[in-house]
Amino acid sequence: MKTFQTITNILFVAALLLVAGLFLSTLIPIPGNIEIKIVKSGSMEPAIKTGGIVVIKPVDSYHVGDVITFGKETRTVIPTTHRIVSVEEENGVMYFVTKGDANEEADPSRASERDVIGKMLLTVPYAGFILDFAKQPIGFTALIAIPAALIILYEFFEIIEEIQRMYSGKKRRADVLSIEKRKCGERMPRRIPAQRANVLDLRAINMGGTMNTRSCRDT
Repeated sequence: MKTFQTITNILFVAALLLVAGLFLSTLIPIPGNIEIKIVKSGSMEPAIKTGGIVVIKPVDSYHVGDVITFGKETRTVIPTTHRIVSVEEENGVMYFVTKGDANEEADPSRASERDVIGKMLLTVPYAGFILDFAKQPIGFTALIAIPAALIILYEFFEIIEEIQRMYSGKKRRADVLSIEKRKCGERMPRRIPAQRANVLDLRAINMGGTMNTRSCRDT
């Protein structure tokens, strides 16, 4: 039971760290100019699912077959992630004709090389739904704030229980020592007067015997 609880706690913390990591990745720069974007449409299905995320990175050159993310990103406009179907050059500038895998026709306008944000490295299906929800106040509270608070409370109570166990163990040991000392005191023989003790010693010597004495060890 203890092992199962430990495994459950580890998985819970791992899931929380994953969600928090994805959330932070959209707020702070990632080394290597890597960016994470949420896919809002199904134009690239089945390769890229709606609600998934794409991890993109700028590269030196782009070729036919590459999936690229391009375009401006504002509060009302999101970049497009489509596949390059042909490359054209005009006046020393490279232009890419792109098309969604699920679309029948290519995009109406070409993307210039300077419009490209990066090439897709990998995609994670449906993770965008979680990330999008985590960006909202209620989602942040439900997915990050509350679980983090529960973990802190759990660890706090674990520490309290450990302190109580240590205190109880010390108290039990003290009680045992007290009981042993009381028993030891009950086993101690009454003090024999000195004169009588001398007589007993002489009798023991004359009889060739020895006096047996009992000792009580203090613990």
